[in-house]
Amino acid sequence: MEESHSRILPQFEPNGECLSRSDDESAYAEIIVIRHGETEWNAAKRMQGHLDIELNDVGRKQAAAVAHRLSKGPKIAVVYSSDLKRALDTAETIASSCGGLQVIKDLDLRERHLGDLQGLVYHEASKICPKAYGALSSHRTNQQIPGGGESLDQLYDRCTSALERIGSKHIGERVVVVTHGGVIKSLFERASPSGQAGRVLNTSVNIFHLSEGDIWTIKLWGDVSHLNQTEYLTSAFGGDGTSG
Repeated sequence: MEESHSRILPQFEPNGECLSRSDDESAYAEIIVIRHGETEWNAAKRMQGHLDIELNDVGRKQAAAVAHRLSKGPKIAVVYSSDLKRALDTAETIASSCGGLQVIKDLDLRERHLGDLQGLVYHEASKICPKAYGALSSHRTNQQIPGGGESLDQLYDRCTSALERIGSKHIGERVVVVTHGGVIKSLFERASPSGQAGRVLNTSVNIFHLSEGDIWTIKLWGDVSHLNQTEYLTSAFGGDGTSG
């Protein structure tokens, strides 16, 4: 992976919000990265990858909750999304709540392709496809998964390039990107190579500032306060890159 020029500000509020603010908003793109809502496969701990699984009822309610939250904030210019239904449906819910915004589909925002593991329940995968499961569990970032699956390096290069491309188009603006757990962990790694992302919950809010000079700053991480007073925070499966 290329050398990073990123930085992360060290002091955060309990909800994940950074204590300090940038002075010149015209110098960066503010990108609000959201993980899609829950699917039945998330709830069943079944690995999705590139398979096109729809939101379940919980996921649709999660999407409505995060959409309502974003509609109360500063103006959003546009919404970008993975083309997979679970992300796209979440993105369209957000776009509708925020004034009928355009949703731009970007295939580079798709989850990691998990090869032969796609469609398998996680705890059964090691017995059904031991070679593919071993590749998924490998600490080698260049290890591809049998059956057409991507390596972590391939995922990282694909999705960080996508966010850089989006950021360069929207300096001085606020945009939303709806994507997947494995993608979001790669974006965190790009912004904070020595940090720990932890689990990426469904419809969690993660805010990146992408500044000129190839500088990435995390301003908010893993915030699900819009779900804390609801019954809809039920599953984080896939937020560690195993499902999507």
